[in-house]
Amino acid sequence: MSENPHIVVFTTLFPNAVQPGAGVFIRERMFRVAKTLPLMVVAPVAWFPFQGLIRLFRPHFRPYPPYREMQEGIEVLHPRFFSIPGIFKRLDGFFLALSTFTLMRRLQREHQCDIIDSHFAYPDGYAASLLGKWLTLPFTVTLRGTESRLVKKTVFRIRMAAALQSAAQVFSVSDSLRQIALSLGISESKAQVIGNGVDTAKFHAIDKTTARSKLGLPHDAPILISVGGLVERKGFHRVIDCLPKLLKTSPELHYLIVGGPSPEGDMETQLRAQVSKLGLEKQVIFTGPMKSEDLKTPLSAADIFVLSTRNEGWANVFLEAMACGLPVITTDVGGNAEVVCNPELGTIVPFGEQAPLEQALTLALETRWDRTKIIEYAHNNAWDTRVAQLIDAFQSINRHINSGKPTLPPRAQHKESETCR
Repeated sequence: MSENPHIVVFTTLFPNAVQPGAGVFIRERMFRVAKTLPLMVVAPVAWFPFQGLIRLFRPHFRPYPPYREMQEGIEVLHPRFFSIPGIFKRLDGFFLALSTFTLMRRLQREHQCDIIDSHFAYPDGYAASLLGKWLTLPFTVTLRGTESRLVKKTVFRIRMAAALQSAAQVFSVSDSLRQIALSLGISESKAQVIGNGVDTAKFHAIDKTTARSKLGLPHDAPILISVGGLVERKGFHRVIDCLPKLLKTSPELHYLIVGGPSPEGDMETQLRAQVSKLGLEKQVIFTGPMKSEDLKTPLSAADIFVLSTRNEGWANVFLEAMACGLPVITTDVGGNAEVVCNPELGTIVPFGEQAPLEQALTLALETRWDRTKIIEYAHNNAWDTRVAQLIDAFQSINRHINSGKPTLPPRAQHKESETCR
């Protein structure tokens, strides 16, 4: 039997025709694995009978992608699963498994599924644990950030613990998430940190003057930039609140907001109202969402990257900004301090405190950053090493399953960012 197992990536967050920006970080990671291992994606879409009524008030609520897509030559399926919003979300894991059981059994019988690779501990990881039990298939879980919030609620904590304890391997994109896995009773040997990487062919600095000309930006003004879905968690509104004070010392300052609606919501209307109330229409520029291959232009046009985020696992966008030469100002939550891990790369500030954020941004605008070192750090955190670890893990799981022995993780370890050791 081949050492290379067939992987089914199992996740409710994945780019599709109607939400091209959803879960791009999962595709970036796993499609690189697909260059070595046969792989397809099952990305279920939440559904319940009356959700069309909700769209009358929330137009972006649960849009339906086509059932089958081909992305970069890889098959992506979007079956529906029953999901009632609100307090019934605690049932999502069970219904997710039940709704996809027939499909996953068919893929298993057709020899297209040897390992289920789930992303996020709940509901995806919990559903994968049920499917693994029903189909006698090994599964992995990748922790990506939502776990730090869900672990505080007993009902989700119990389900996540059950899933992680029965997984063949638990990956986490940061050590802070690995610690959550350990707190749920996972053995250290089974919990492995494999952070996200950056595509340095796609993200690299271009001439700043050229980039600003393309975007119609002033050539001599200091520019802050944030990139992400326009949702509360990302904290665009917290940066906007800092601008009146920053403008006192940097009157030509501009703030570039790159992003649009996401599966978490869309607060563009609220953000624009906030900008108008503060009289910042000339300073704050909304570009709308951009394709990842186009992001190097606004990133190269800016001076400082800022994200006052409430929670992150391992934010790819930090490394993408650094690959374009930008220092990063962000909050001390999740794995942020593991990415921005020394003062040559940027500054970590307490979450929810406006004064430290204002001070950090003021200092960042005055600092002469060594952009070469920042870019070098990003290059040291490219995808190659991460992908090699994943392939090694999947192959090891497959070998042990085929040998009839208990699954043993391959060299499970905490791997820090290259220059932060």
